[in-house]
Amino acid sequence: MLVSFGAALFTIIPLQAGTAHPSADALSRVIQGIAAGVGFLGAGEILRVSSEQSRQSEIHGLTSAAAIWVSAALGIAAGCGLWQTGLIGALLCFLVLKVVKKWEKED
Repeated sequence: MLVSFGAALFTIIPLQAGTAHPSADALSRVIQGIAAGVGFLGAGEILRVSSEQSRQSEIHGLTSAAAIWVSAALGIAAGCGLWQTGLIGALLCFLVLKVVKKWEKED
């Protein structure tokens, strides 16, 4: 929730910075910065675990990292006032996460 909230706030700032019509270039730079910064946050969520017995590496946290990135995108949509896009995106994300969880239980 905090990632989404922060992304929304960063998006709202140039929209309400005092100008009647902020430039699309300024908003584009903010969105690019959010995507890059949250990408680093998601990269920290991904863990590579090596086990001594199998001598193989396992990667964990890809789904969590992707969910963090999507939550930032939902925050950007909310900050831009695109509530319909945000709602559809949130519903699709929820659906995907439930399907992935079901597939993981089957393996």
